[in-house]
Amino acid sequence: MTQQNPPSFFSRVAIAIGSFFAILGNARLAGDITRLRGGEALAADVPTPEPREVRIEVPVEKIVATRVEVPVEKIIERTVQIRVPTDTAALQVLGLMQREARFVDFIQEEVKHYTDAEIGAAARVVHEGCRKVLKEHFTLAPVRDEAEGSRITVAPGFDTTAIRLTGNVVGQAPFTGTLTHRGWKVTRMQLPQLTDEKAAEIVAQAEVEL
Repeated sequence: MTQQNPPSFFSRVAIAIGSFFAILGNARLAGDITRLRGGEALAADVPTPEPREVRIEVPVEKIVATRVEVPVEKIIERTVQIRVPTDTAALQVLGLMQREARFVDFIQEEVKHYTDAEIGAAARVVHEGCRKVLKEHFTLAPVRDEAEGSRITVAPGFDTTAIRLTGNVVGQAPFTGTLTHRGWKVTRMQLPQLTDEKAAEIVAQAEVEL
């Protein structure tokens, strides 16, 4: 702050006279003059403290993420397989073969009066229809995975319903021989559901032309 020059003598006289009357009318001013005369420094003369950075730590609520596991009901998909009686299933297959391949008509027909070419042409139709039935309603897999013609060993305790031994069968297993046919097994069968099992006995309906 710039230091001002002290007032002159005549200025001090005017200030003293004005202050005299001001002090008489203002008790607070009189108190200030008293403290000043007692040696108390003026507010303007007190050095202003330099500003300093004050670090105030504000407590922050700690957020904790909590994982809540909600039990979910496990849905288990179950495939219900409806087994068709063996005799009904056989009749259904025969009916499907007849419908798609005229299988029963072909087998029941006396073919000795036909030429080989005629029989071959009919057999092609029957083959195509029967193949369609198998592909749509059955899944087949070989009993043995080895290639036909390869040498294999049949272990003791083999499944006699799946493997048939031919030729010179002597002694007991294990047997070593040539695989002449890999065999077939059904891994899936899906036949149409019948509302009347008795109707499966009708392999082919009689046809009446009007």
